[in-house]
Amino acid sequence: MIEDTFRHKGLRKKLVEEVRRKGIRDEKVLDALNKVARHLFMETGFINFAYKDQAFPIGAGQTISQPYTVAFQTELLEVEEHDKILEIGTGSGYQAAILLELGARVYTIERQKKLYLKTRKLLTDLGYKPHFFYGDGFEGLPAYSPFDKILITAATSEIPEKLLQQLKIGGRIVLPLGGSFTQVMTTVIKKGEDEFKKSSHGFFVFVPLLKGTANDNN
Repeated sequence: MIEDTFRHKGLRKKLVEEVRRKGIRDEKVLDALNKVARHLFMETGFINFAYKDQAFPIGAGQTISQPYTVAFQTELLEVEEHDKILEIGTGSGYQAAILLELGARVYTIERQKKLYLKTRKLLTDLGYKPHFFYGDGFEGLPAYSPFDKILITAATSEIPEKLLQQLKIGGRIVLPLGGSFTQVMTTVIKKGEDEFKKSSHGFFVFVPLLKGTANDNN
């Protein structure tokens, strides 16, 4: 049973104010955060913590990101209505829901089969309609490119070349760039076919972006 009670809505408003105090200024991002019922994206054991500004496990070695981090990445992405956005790492589906609330057209890839199937069902049940793909995020989706924006939701030590190729000129990628322990949130704007402008936006910690796919059959 999918429920979003007055209590949940009240807790969500408090969370939005906390994220605002931490420095998120884009009112559209804050409004999207207020609309998406985060507790519906979490394992039942963590539901009581859904509106704390923390990351929590979602299974398959993955986490649902801290709401501030989701808002921070989304703000850097500068989402415009009807933007065609490629998301690398569907995970719980929470970030995809935020992008959809902002009016984007979302293409999202997940490498863990079990997580992909679970999240696809959940988002569909909630009325969200991204384009879902089970596959390797490093490969992107060349058949659907170019994209206005690309969001990578896992840590990588390099910006995958294939993703840079799938970005339109004038488009941007937001990703946590670095090693296993900490990464620098990075924005890359594609100025020309081989011309990129990179900027850094502070330290974060993400689970690693892995190559290939995982077909876990249990």
